[in-house]
Amino acid sequence: MDKIQQLTIIKHGDYLRQVSQNVDILDDKELKQNIEKLDTFCKENEVMAMSAIQLGIPKRIVYLKNTHLEILNKNKDLLNEEEKSYNESRILINPVVLDREGLTAYWEACVSCLDYMGLVYRPYKILVEYYDMYGNWHEETFEGFEATVLSHELDHLDGILHIDIAEEVLNMPVEERKQWREIHGYEVFSKEGNYKYLRNEHRLRRIK
Repeated sequence: MDKIQQLTIIKHGDYLRQVSQNVDILDDKELKQNIEKLDTFCKENEVMAMSAIQLGIPKRIVYLKNTHLEILNKNKDLLNEEEKSYNESRILINPVVLDREGLTAYWEACVSCLDYMGLVYRPYKILVEYYDMYGNWHEETFEGFEATVLSHELDHLDGILHIDIAEEVLNMPVEERKQWREIHGYEVFSKEGNYKYLRNEHRLRRIK
């Protein structure tokens, strides 16, 4: 099945292709309600993070939930109480990426894309400016797996799904995905260097 066919069966289709709009933090009367909706959904479901557009809210809001790779990879029955309740609950409003460095790869999945999993190259490190839910401005560097999760969500804000940019796409249910990731885990190729250059170089080597 090619990518065009894949896209036709993604549930809730068209609205996921929207480019989300910037939030007027000082005058958006629905912002608190939007964030509460994200918070409720993410705490009740097994997701790493969520962009507002995935819940039908076309605003540039990202909710970061679980980005601790060791906890995510652990068998649920082996989690202690602290690990079970782990939830970063961070809100990023109007995020903008200022810089990308390094290169990683991960078999990404998405609650909006059914069982389609894709091998996606992402930067190891991203510098992002954003506002929190109280209107405070931040400039922060996200590294490693957290940068991968956030990059995935930032793509959603521009109407891009992980299967659009994946090197390879597989259809695999949740439990099979977990087993697959035990063998094909999060891979770091470089922690520094121009992301686009590194990605293109790695693609060329992969083709060869």
